[in-house]
Amino acid sequence: MKRRVPHGERGSTLAEFAIAVTASMTLIAGTVEFGRALYTFHLISNVARLATRYAIVRGSSCTVTGCPATSDSIQTYVRGLTTELNTSNVTARTTWSSSTECSGSPYNGPGCLVSVQVTYPFNFAPAIPMVPTFPIQITSTSTMIISQ
Repeated sequence: MKRRVPHGERGSTLAEFAIAVTASMTLIAGTVEFGRALYTFHLISNVARLATRYAIVRGSSCTVTGCPATSDSIQTYVRGLTTELNTSNVTARTTWSSSTECSGSPYNGPGCLVSVQVTYPFNFAPAIPMVPTFPIQITSTSTMIISQ
């Protein structure tokens, strides 16, 4: 037996389906973009830690090629690790400072502290409604004691 649809309700199923699909697709796209943001944050955090390790094994008493580490060499190293991102937007700021075990200026000897701060401007996809289109700065800092 066929059910008769009243004349005023024709097409209501199509309208309800359009609303449900729009809401579902927006939710799925937002979840994907949030996942991309978390991946980028994890990558930047890991790169900051690896760049700091790069700097602590290339202190003033290091004797291999590429020693001692400089701000430029650390920036190049960081950009080499972030090939999934727009590497021209990745910045690494390196600072050396004294600690109780540090022998003195230029503070890149064993016992001194080195800190690397990596920053990347993350942009959400512009096609997703209700998601900000301005860049969100993702920043991570790592500090370690120079070992050689």
